[in-house]
Amino acid sequence: MPATDDEIREKYLERAIRELNQLTRELQECEECPRGQLMPVLGSGHPQADIFMVKHAPRPSEVEEGVAFYGRSGTALMKSLKRLDIDPLAVYGTVCVKCPVLDPVMADPTCVSRVVEELAIVSPRMLVVMGAEALAVVNDMDLPARQELSADQGVLQKFTPSVSALYVPNIDDSLDEETAKREFWSAFRVLGQWWQDLPPY
Repeated sequence: MPATDDEIREKYLERAIRELNQLTRELQECEECPRGQLMPVLGSGHPQADIFMVKHAPRPSEVEEGVAFYGRSGTALMKSLKRLDIDPLAVYGTVCVKCPVLDPVMADPTCVSRVVEELAIVSPRMLVVMGAEALAVVNDMDLPARQELSADQGVLQKFTPSVSALYVPNIDDSLDEETAKREFWSAFRVLGQWWQDLPPY
């Protein structure tokens, strides 16, 4: 008897969870970066999210919890998603530099490139790139049919044949100053229109 759509989706979800768990174990065992006793900062969200958000490096609250977008940036993002009527369960967030090193430039390039694996596992429809440093990492990704992304804020771009992209300012730099907040929101709210225009299946 052929598998139903729900059963097929369930199998894909199980595989994504399994692969993310494996990636987590590999990151925790990695000795390439000089992070001492600190654990890597891991991505969080739905393993098959429609929206994949990435910024360059974690802030202290994220290092402390070991989770990307924990703390002020996560709270600000949740408020922004709510304003745009985007289901938070449709979002996955991560960082390029997963090891909490003193300076992000100390991170091993091999470790930074592992965000490619994360992106492949989640297989989103939208990639939200936060800030110029994250954009440089994304534009260096070794992916088939990848297109170079520009730093045009709030402009929908094509990243791969199946993934769109949106470049926005780094949310961490947009929390304390009113002009920076408005600049982030102006770019980020384009995501809401994209979400509303998705077909209902």
